Amino acid sequence: DLKGRKDLRELEFVTIDGETAKDFDDAVCCRREGKGYRLWVAIADVSHYVRHGEPLDQDARERGTSVYFPRRVIPMLPEKLSNGLCSLNPDVDRLAMVCEMAVTPKGEIAQYEFYNAVFRSKARLTYTWVWDRIASGKAPENLQNLYALFKVLAEARGRRGAIDFETVETRMIFDAKGKIEKIVAEKRNDAHRLIEECMLAANVCAGDFIAKHGHPALYRVHDVPTVEKVGALRDFLAELGLQLPGGEVPRPKDYAQLLEKIRKRPDFLLLQTILLRSLKQAVYSPDNLGHFGLAFDAYVHFTSPIRRYPDLLVHRVLKHLLQRRSYTGVDWEALGRHCSETERRADDASRDVENWLKCYYMRDHVGSTFVGTITGVAAFGLFVTLDDYFVDGLVHISELGRDYFQYDGARHALLGERTGKRFRLADR
Repeated sequence: DLKGRKDLRELEFVTIDGETAKDFDDAVCCRREGKGYRLWVAIADVSHYVRHGEPLDQDARERGTSVYFPRRVIPMLPEKLSNGLCSLNPDVDRLAMVCEMAVTPKGEIAQYEFYNAVFRSKARLTYTWVWDRIASGKAPENLQNLYALFKVLAEARGRRGAIDFETVETRMIFDAKGKIEKIVAEKRNDAHRLIEECMLAANVCAGDFIAKHGHPALYRVHDVPTVEKVGALRDFLAELGLQLPGGEVPRPKDYAQLLEKIRKRPDFLLLQTILLRSLKQAVYSPDNLGHFGLAFDAYVHFTSPIRRYPDLLVHRVLKHLLQRRSYTGVDWEALGRHCSETERRADDASRDVENWLKCYYMRDHVGSTFVGTITGVAAFGLFVTLDDYFVDGLVHISELGRDYFQYDGARHALLGERTGKRFRLADR
């Protein structure tokens, strides 16, 4: 297994994940190099164990992705692989596909190379622990290096004009019987962002390497927004005295500038939602149309082959290119459609289960009064998210009083003909 692999077992690799994670796809290591940095991103070498066309591969392809539910995971690969042999657990030798990068003080990737390696994770760290150490100034040298690198990569992202949406993740806390006790917001900290920037860097290098060789693969494509969606967005913003910079087809930088301008407004999260809805959904495709949101010309998913099939395909392409061969026998067009569908299927399944659990939870609160925010407007009613519960639901138009309500899609509002009463997106 170690034949032809670089031995990186002496390097200070660590994994940084959430508290409940069991499958560790990625490990990182960073050293200062002059005024710049050398970053190693080691990704589980799943393609060493899951070979093209074999039963394991067919099953992984059919699933397309691991599916994450609040209390259990349906893994894409058998657990002996996903949590065992492939998982980058601490203090054991693991096979990896490594992207080694030289990063300048301005956060630009000066050079990179991919190779097969063996390494050993020195610790399984969590986002909370890492951020506590960094914030208190007690972080070991390798984490200090990673944090310094993150800051220059984040600055480069800002200069590039990538769109940086703020998201609120929620976590359900259950009692012994599996019923929700409470739902809490999970704040992202810079430890999350640190890993995110390292993974983005590795994904970009993989996309660049494949694009330069002109080899077919599945790109993560985020196309430019449609003229109609942009027009509707501009009309809505004009009502609030705001405008999206740029021409008919905006650039990512235009979105980023507007986000920065509205960040301190009380209705920021809702305005951000409107901006997000004007964008297209990202898909997997063999046509490299670039990634609008991240402002990259060529982007692939390389960093999570344990839980995403497209990443496993990217690993196979990289390995074939390193051996100066082509990866054949793949219908890239059909696979792109299939992987996009399995991703949506997994998201829908997770959402369905969460919604079912929330309904079960809210049965104990029937008859109570809550404060919430309108987060969606449709011809048939309003979607409202409750402040303290992170639960949303429909208030049907028939519940809004004895009036005839006109739906105004451009303004995201319902307007009462008789009373003039208006319900609008972001209203309390």
